[in-house]
Amino acid sequence: MSDHTQVQFVRIEQANDGQRLDNFLFRYLKGVPRSRIYRFIRRGEVRINKKRCKPESRLTKGDMVRIPPHEAADMDQPPRPSSSLAALIKQNVLYEDDDLLLLNKPAGLAVHGGSGIRLGLIEAVRQIDPAWQRAELAHRLDRDTSGCLVLCKNMSYLKGLQQQLKNKTVEKDYLALVYGRWQDGLTEIDAPLQKNTLSSGERMVRVEMSGKPSRTRFEINQRFREATLLQASPETGRTHQIRVHCQFAGHSIVGDSKYRAGDSAASEGLRRYKGLCLHARRIAFKNPATGDQVEVSATPDERFNSLLKNLD
Repeated sequence: MSDHTQVQFVRIEQANDGQRLDNFLFRYLKGVPRSRIYRFIRRGEVRINKKRCKPESRLTKGDMVRIPPHEAADMDQPPRPSSSLAALIKQNVLYEDDDLLLLNKPAGLAVHGGSGIRLGLIEAVRQIDPAWQRAELAHRLDRDTSGCLVLCKNMSYLKGLQQQLKNKTVEKDYLALVYGRWQDGLTEIDAPLQKNTLSSGERMVRVEMSGKPSRTRFEINQRFREATLLQASPETGRTHQIRVHCQFAGHSIVGDSKYRAGDSAASEGLRRYKGLCLHARRIAFKNPATGDQVEVSATPDERFNSLLKNLD
């Protein structure tokens, strides 16, 4: 790698063809805070072929990317995962082949570092197994959401899967435990979502007519005295989509302190439950290389299951 105190120009190779600019920079500038990388892009200090770009800009083989100077102190490597974290991730492998790694992500583990988190799941995965060193996230889950998470081991597979996500042909089903009695006829919420940043810097998502189109299908799985277990199937992939759509319906997800609604009548024990009761139970898509169907499912962790048993 060139001197970090000078402007660098990096030519994109075949391995990074089709990759998002921000994901490329996260790997190339290991240790640089993500907020700083996004600031580089926003200010025009990162450019593709001398032109301003956006974090989601796709790279093409042969592109020349301008990398601004950055402090050497920022280049610390992420810490190595503890033996217990490595064991936990290995225990939660749902499926693996030469191109693909599917995990049952534990609740409470961020998918990547940033915002004060030095070690996320992806940084840990790349250090656990030599076969996982080039793994990339195909999509993301909130830190407190557990369940099916797809990682790709090569760029062509990643591009193919991301195209399916863009085309909305990937099937994703979640389990969500919400406060109160969900309405029998409420099987779909079609409400646009808009990201907002509060003065504190906290990111919130709200239903706003000027937001991006967002649709989630719902099916009642089981009723309890003071809560309802739902299957939620998002047709779009907006940030916090299921959580905000449940709040919009007046039934926030149990344990969701960020988006609250409908919990006033719940027992104190349920209102004080620590942990977000949202679990990515199933994901299904086509193998980009063969066209074969890939489908995996994951069971919720013991804590979520214990809560359901107690409610029952």
